[in-house]
Amino acid sequence: MPSKKKMGRAQPRRQASTRTVRRSVASRPEGVATRRPDELAEALDIMLPELTARIAALEHLLVEKGFCTHEDLVRSREFVDLSRSRS
Repeated sequence: MPSKKKMGRAQPRRQASTRTVRRSVASRPEGVATRRPDELAEALDIMLPELTARIAALEHLLVEKGFCTHEDLVRSREFVDLSRSRS
């Protein structure tokens, strides 16, 4: 006669710890609130040239592979600028 396998009990799900308390922005120290925009500006200063270079490389490949012309890219930029100015 084959032996019966014992079925293990399912572990109960653990609830989130009650020790973890999230603070609202208003209750944070003031130094953190003023430091945040500076960090954001620094991150943008680092990322913006990299993104610009990647976009330029992508546009170059699009023209080189014949997916679009330079005039198409110029018109698309004008369209984005126009739609952004309407908002």
